[in-house]
Amino acid sequence: MGTGPRECVPERPARARRAVPAEWVPLALLTLAVLGGAALWFAGARGAAGLVWAAVTVFALAPAAWSVLRQLWRRQFGVDVIAVLALLGALLVREYLAGAVIAVMVATGRALEEYARRRATRDLRALLERAPRQARRRTADGGIEVVPLDRVAAGDRLVVGPGDVVPVDGTVEEAATLDESVVTGESRLVGRAAGEQVASGVVNAGAGFGLRASRNAAESTYAGIVRLAGEATARKAPMVRLADRYAAGFVPFTLLLAALAWLLSGEFVRAVAVLVVATPCPLLLATPIAVVSGLSRVARRGVLVRDGGSLEQLGRARTLLVDKTGTLTAGRPRAAETVVAPGGDRDEVLRLAASVEQLSPHVLAAALVRQARERGLPLADPTGVTEEPGRGVTGRVDGRTVRVGQLDGEPPPWADRVRERAELSGRSTVWVSDERGPLGAILLEDPVRPDARRTVRRLREAGLTRLVMVTGDRPGTARQVAQVVGVDDVIARCSPREKADRVRAESARAVTVMVGDGVNDAPALAEAHVGVAMGATGATASADVADAVLTVDRLDRLADAVEIARYARRVAVQSATVGMGLAVLAMLVAAAGRLPPVAGAFLQEGIDVLVILNALRALGGGLRRRAIPPHTRELLDRYEREHGGVRDVLARLRDTADLVATRPDAPECGPALRDVHRRLVDEVLPHEEAEERQLYPALAGPLGSDEATSTMSRAHVEIVRLVERIGGHLATLDGRLPAPEVPDLLAALYGLDAVLRLHLAQEEEDFFSLNPADRPAERPAGRPAGR
Repeated sequence: MGTGPRECVPERPARARRAVPAEWVPLALLTLAVLGGAALWFAGARGAAGLVWAAVTVFALAPAAWSVLRQLWRRQFGVDVIAVLALLGALLVREYLAGAVIAVMVATGRALEEYARRRATRDLRALLERAPRQARRRTADGGIEVVPLDRVAAGDRLVVGPGDVVPVDGTVEEAATLDESVVTGESRLVGRAAGEQVASGVVNAGAGFGLRASRNAAESTYAGIVRLAGEATARKAPMVRLADRYAAGFVPFTLLLAALAWLLSGEFVRAVAVLVVATPCPLLLATPIAVVSGLSRVARRGVLVRDGGSLEQLGRARTLLVDKTGTLTAGRPRAAETVVAPGGDRDEVLRLAASVEQLSPHVLAAALVRQARERGLPLADPTGVTEEPGRGVTGRVDGRTVRVGQLDGEPPPWADRVRERAELSGRSTVWVSDERGPLGAILLEDPVRPDARRTVRRLREAGLTRLVMVTGDRPGTARQVAQVVGVDDVIARCSPREKADRVRAESARAVTVMVGDGVNDAPALAEAHVGVAMGATGATASADVADAVLTVDRLDRLADAVEIARYARRVAVQSATVGMGLAVLAMLVAAAGRLPPVAGAFLQEGIDVLVILNALRALGGGLRRRAIPPHTRELLDRYEREHGGVRDVLARLRDTADLVATRPDAPECGPALRDVHRRLVDEVLPHEEAEERQLYPALAGPLGSDEATSTMSRAHVEIVRLVERIGGHLATLDGRLPAPEVPDLLAALYGLDAVLRLHLAQEEEDFFSLNPADRPAERPAGRPAGR
């Protein structure tokens, strides 16, 4: 194994790191010359001092005049012409000190602009500088060779040493500890088990491990991020060109005011003073500095924006269209509920189904296997596995022939109720059968992202006034998701062409953002003012046409980007407006003869520095998110993990309620009630009590007050009351359920089921979404979504 990242990330020479930035050299030389002229002046050599200052003025005038001439040749008319006229006027009226100060002012503005650009783009440049160049590849004879990254192909077995950057997307062959902050923006170490997918660009923070490449370097995640970073640093923001358009009004105003001051007073020096203080550095520097600062900040949040123009558009957006699958929902199926035949065992049905599905490449099979492993069920090795496309998978498990897929023949009555339940809840149904008939059904859902509703609220707070969900899914399912996340409108059964047409129509009315994650979303993303691709992995087509890419599948990062974009644009406009306003006031004072050229030059220098420093505020601020302390993060992780156990008790609770509702005279009702009550007392109530005692007080700071958790506390009281109510019925139970008590018992059972489900959903939305985990999408590309 390697010893560090040197082979993958070449270090820059030490001399380059110690070198003085080139933009400061002209400023240093001009400043020294001006100070030298001042020393000559005070020494009595005033003629020599004037010559030095005149030389400084000419030194600055020559390149500025050449730049203006080139702009005029290209039929471009910018505000640089005022600086040239001010320098020329200072020479004509022999105000050499004023000319020298203007020269220093122009050089200072350029140096500060370059410094601000370098500081604002340091995160984007860091992506380029740390891009891996080589990889360690295993050879056929068991050795290891270092090869250029472009020679790595899908299927190659690589070795990633401690501290190395993962060179390509792939699957880890043994457990690995990774720092994924560059790709995800989260500064936390993440453990990946053998067989899990990892993205290129993440850093190995533990021992060396083997990696099976799933893509070549050009198609990997980090290559796409680097490509976007390169475009972001190379393009010029439209707001800079907007400053030049403002010159069409500002330059004539300045020339007219200077001419009037000269004609009315007969003093040419007044015109020169007006030109000196009119040099529009605020307009030239403030907007690009603020915009590029915003680009840097959204990059740190895990959002790569192509250019300043896209960021500026994002800051002006009023309409958001968002795809459902993979954007508002997880984009991959999850086993939400297992329903079994009367007298059946839920865990056994799931174990049999997952055992058969282990060899299937289908995306639904992965969901079943994942759910069984999360529950710790021991999977058996299946034999004689066959798969019939569109029907399901059949194999032998522990001597039984198990079929997973569609249901053949006439369904029993309990199966009809399962179908109705699945239809009403918008879930897919996978039936599990053996030789004797159906054993049970596994209901699959594409769950809404826990952070989706919170993110929608934040987007509204940031200024988006219309939010529309577009999806190719069924209207019923689409409406349920739309109600959960809180969008304004929903368009179901929408084809890729219809999505693009709808985006085009919305874009004609307001600045529109489209968010999607799949290949079918690419046309719609291209039609929007700002197309945003969810996740760089597995969304190559959408990322190629998008104006921004969320490098991690986290919808809350979009809200971060919108808030940062609006803040950066607000700072840019504020800086330019204040700077130009101060300049106009100084111009009026100079036209009245109250501000000589030398004093005007020093005043304009102060205005420039003030405005540039104000523009740098875009490097921080604007985000509404509150920091989560590490201890609180640990509590959130702990109680989120415990929700899995609570949901398991919930499933038992629902089964018991259904049993009491359909067969209240059955002898198994009493034992089922006692078992579920025991689990409620032993597992659910301690969980709720611990949340009340530890988690909720810790969330008071991040959420702003203790009142933020008051409704959740009230739900805890109701949960305890309903559990005690069920226990009261059990205390008087002797044998079969008394008929008069059944309605009240059912009210308690179904009421507790509803309250607990709502309570868990609210906690996951309001609390656990504050600390979302970055997990790979695990959605295989190119596989069908249904059987």
